[in-house]
Amino acid sequence: MISDNDLQALWITLQLATLTTLILLLLGTPLAWWLAHSRARIKPVIEAIIALPLVLPPTVLGFYLLLALGPQGIFGQTSQALGLGSLAFTFSGLVIGSVFYSLPFVVQPLQNTFSAIGRRPLEVAATLRATALDRFFSVILPLARSGFITATILGFAHTVGEFGVVLMIGGNIPGETQVLSIAIYDHVEAVDYVSAHWLAGGLLLASFIMLLLVYRYNRRLQVLPS
Repeated sequence: MISDNDLQALWITLQLATLTTLILLLLGTPLAWWLAHSRARIKPVIEAIIALPLVLPPTVLGFYLLLALGPQGIFGQTSQALGLGSLAFTFSGLVIGSVFYSLPFVVQPLQNTFSAIGRRPLEVAATLRATALDRFFSVILPLARSGFITATILGFAHTVGEFGVVLMIGGNIPGETQVLSIAIYDHVEAVDYVSAHWLAGGLLLASFIMLLLVYRYNRRLQVLPS
């Protein structure tokens, strides 16, 4: 059955996924907008960097992030210089690692949506003397709602299900860095298949429901009259 440690892991997982998704939406929206409209020569390089988590083994990315977050790494040294202590094996480190690993699951849906919208709605709004912010919030955001919903659900679900990166960066500290995927691994190692089934089945059902919502919503938008 579900223990107190499992409930703690669930709470940490939900906190991690929620915070990571919010950060990714804040950072990924302007980045996706730039990628959708830029013709800069460096654009393919940025797109390749963003897509790396899709093809890299999680342990590879987790290893290099661990080095960067450690006492001798660029992020770790900066954190210590600011008096914040080490980032490795902390919840803050998990958030940073999750942002990097889930980045393509938020940026790519938004980029595709912004590209599909094009510049025409902005040009029309500009003729009505709408400011740049008005154009984005009043025109682009409503038109891009399906992209934002898809990006939010995929970013959240991917963070919830991550194992390799969070294990490399956060270790397995109950109540601090132990997330659901690691708790499942612990139960399997202990041959506690009943508890593993409860947690794994819950994650499977939640992931299916989130993906089902994405596909149903996008299908509904496609059949609505324009």
